[in-house]
Amino acid sequence: MSHTDNEENTPNQEDTNHFDQLPDWQDEAVTLDLGGGERLLPLRVRPKRQNVDLIEWAGINREALRELLLKYGAMLFRGFSLNSAGQFEEFIRTMTGELLPYMQRSSPRHRVSGNIYTSTDYPPEQSIFLHNENSYQRSWPLKIFFYCHVPAQQGGETPLAHTGRVLELIRPEIREKFERKKILYVRNFGNGLGLPWQTVFQTEDKSEVERYCREAAIEYEWKGNNHLRTRHIKDAVATHPLTGQAVWFNHATFFHPTTLAPEILENLSLVTDEEDFPYNTFYGDGTVIEAEVLAHLRAVYEQETLSFPWQASDVLMLDNMLVAHGRAPFVGPRKIMVGMSELYSVPTG
Repeated sequence: MSHTDNEENTPNQEDTNHFDQLPDWQDEAVTLDLGGGERLLPLRVRPKRQNVDLIEWAGINREALRELLLKYGAMLFRGFSLNSAGQFEEFIRTMTGELLPYMQRSSPRHRVSGNIYTSTDYPPEQSIFLHNENSYQRSWPLKIFFYCHVPAQQGGETPLAHTGRVLELIRPEIREKFERKKILYVRNFGNGLGLPWQTVFQTEDKSEVERYCREAAIEYEWKGNNHLRTRHIKDAVATHPLTGQAVWFNHATFFHPTTLAPEILENLSLVTDEEDFPYNTFYGDGTVIEAEVLAHLRAVYEQETLSFPWQASDVLMLDNMLVAHGRAPFVGPRKIMVGMSELYSVPTG
């Protein structure tokens, strides 16, 4: 069962997660609350008075806010006068330094300005399954930010789930198998389905793509003039570099075709063979991930999901390893912007 943040929710007295209690931190300019929801995520930060400058205030309290993010994984700044992509970018830079470009892409986005992008440009009637940004890569952003410029008329929430909790709820035998075998990602570009390789790798030069793949330990194969297939293996479980917490950090479920809406999967199957699907996942030895395992993983994500309705000028700050995000279908205009920062690479050797 998923949970929606509203005033009628009552705390779950049996839930003993470390983010169930408000932090022992007071400030004359803002209030902190957890919304009274069962999952108590995200931590909400609101101004006590008008004209609190979020960027200035965040700069003063930067280290305390970063510590809170490590504890809670998600923070929602609501009620501040932040009204443009430029201000959003300045807030990210204040909190975490320079922003990252969107590389080795897996979903369509458009650049708004600088390294601020639109949220995924999928049709509004489609949902986007929970995932951690770029968890299929060798490197990924430790922080991801969302800014609501225009909320949808209906729906359009950005559901969240704590990946530490997700890992705890996965059946031990399934977790052990993924930890032992890892995950194989297979992607196809340039066959008219999904994103072209030029967009994904942000280059028109095949030699640059090959160089990137070699450096990232990605096997690549050119099939015809413009069709690229890649294969690479990654861990299913990661360790947060700052907290030491083990988290379920991968795209095994997100990239698997059975996670697609049934009608989309059916249409895709009509136009191409499964080996040419834009994305697919397997155990690291190439064997098929069982349907019941995928169903279990989806159910665990769903159990841990919390959603809240967007309001104009909301800013959501996530620790990208501790909290997964997605998107609910929506009606009407919706303008959510995204920025990422703090590139992290798995140590080698």
